[in-house]
Amino acid sequence: MEAPIDILAQKVLLIVEDQLLLAFGLRDELEDHGYRVLAVAVHNAEAMSLAIKDKPDLALVNIELADGDDGVALATDLKAMGVPVLFISGQPGRGLLARAVAVGSLCKPYSASEMVDAVDYLFRHQRGDESRPGPRRLDVF
Repeated sequence: MEAPIDILAQKVLLIVEDQLLLAFGLRDELEDHGYRVLAVAVHNAEAMSLAIKDKPDLALVNIELADGDDGVALATDLKAMGVPVLFISGQPGRGLLARAVAVGSLCKPYSASEMVDAVDYLFRHQRGDESRPGPRRLDVF
């Protein structure tokens, strides 16, 4: 289900996920629906460097990243820059605990279409449009 073009216009996303097959599939699906994916980052430092260089409209951040990187710490830094974060996690409780630094949480496993629906919903929600519900696994804070 594609979102209206006015919602998507110039929306830039950053994906921070250490499961690369998942991340690249997600990137492809989001780009197929009109979003521009700035990059797929695996580590906090890489994600921050990308965000500083080209501030995304939304970051999709896995809470537990490779090599001990912490998505919650990254989200705190991104929030300070004005970049909203959607947590993606296999542990639903962790996303809810981090609600102070994120706009929402989507629980794994999710389909690519659920992620697209979640991103579409968050941008509509930001504009005050509650005409369609978000995906069942999406918690909005």
